[in-house]
Amino acid sequence: MLLNALLADPVWDSPTWYPTLFDSPINIARGVAFWLTLALAIGFAAGALLLKDSPRRKFFLKCGLFAAIAYACALGLMFLIWTFLDDGIEILLFIPLLVLILAVAACTVLVGVKRNKLTATLSGCIAGAALVAALVCLGVYYAQNISDDGYFNSETSSVNQIVLYVSAALLIVLIVGGGFLLGRKDKRDFDAKSIAYAAICIAMSFALSYVRFVKLPQGGSVTLASLLPLMIYSYMFGTKKGVFAGLVYGILQAVQDPWIIHPAQFLLDYPIAFSAIGLAGMFAQTKALEKLPQLQFTLGAIIASALRFVCHVLSGVFAFSAYAADKGMQPWIYSLAYNSFVFADIAIAIAVGVFLFCSGSFVKQVRKFNLKPEE
Repeated sequence: MLLNALLADPVWDSPTWYPTLFDSPINIARGVAFWLTLALAIGFAAGALLLKDSPRRKFFLKCGLFAAIAYACALGLMFLIWTFLDDGIEILLFIPLLVLILAVAACTVLVGVKRNKLTATLSGCIAGAALVAALVCLGVYYAQNISDDGYFNSETSSVNQIVLYVSAALLIVLIVGGGFLLGRKDKRDFDAKSIAYAAICIAMSFALSYVRFVKLPQGGSVTLASLLPLMIYSYMFGTKKGVFAGLVYGILQAVQDPWIIHPAQFLLDYPIAFSAIGLAGMFAQTKALEKLPQLQFTLGAIIASALRFVCHVLSGVFAFSAYAADKGMQPWIYSLAYNSFVFADIAIAIAVGVFLFCSGSFVKQVRKFNLKPEE
């Protein structure tokens, strides 16, 4: 309600509602992508329900998985190239991201054509190498280009660097430490399969992040369950790997929708905030909830999203207080209200996730990934 009140304020910048925004070619493409993705998701769900007791259901689900990956790669590739041509993404950022998406697509085809240990290992190596190269290039770019803007340090506001660094450090310890602590019973170490699936889920989340309901004026958006693939990955492979996948995705988000004025703010809003999503699988191995996978998923998703919200709020208070000053508001109130979009974004992901976890065959499939390879 507080966010709605703020949006009703005439001095508040209006958010952008992409599903019905057709004022430019790229926004038309975003709108079409939104409705097409929604239609395909409904069609896939309807097909899975109709084939519930059919022997062809497993084949349908397998084909649907590969089709979803191919579609996500195509969508991500299209918007990445379009954004490069339209907004001029730096070559140092564009090339490694392009290679990463193409590598994921190639790995998907390779695994789909011939599924064995060799192809899984080769796919993992290709996707992992592309991922490492992209991270290195991104790190070099931001090390060269992050700088303060005089607007954020004035008589009415300032960037509190010390608190930003302390907050970032504490949250890194909390999230990374939590990931390792909660994932200490994971039965599968980092291997080719887990790395390949990490690349696939990151690519899917990245593609879905372009399918937005609304984009807020100073960064942040409500999407069509874009974080769901990362949450499911954490449930499948454990929180240690989930935190790693979320961290990588957070860096990619910094490329897609960058609002960066300080290194510590960059950490809070991107790598740390989205690495928290990797904790969504924290209850996957909880025996007391074994018969309630929907509850396992929902509890983990809520806690992970709450941590993401904390990251964004701290960034808003100690880095972006200039925006609060412009609106005549206290930084804490402004940041809490502005970042409440996280709850809408996560509610959509949880709703779709609960629907998926109501399927016994889906639960059986995702649970088998955290077994030892020899099992």
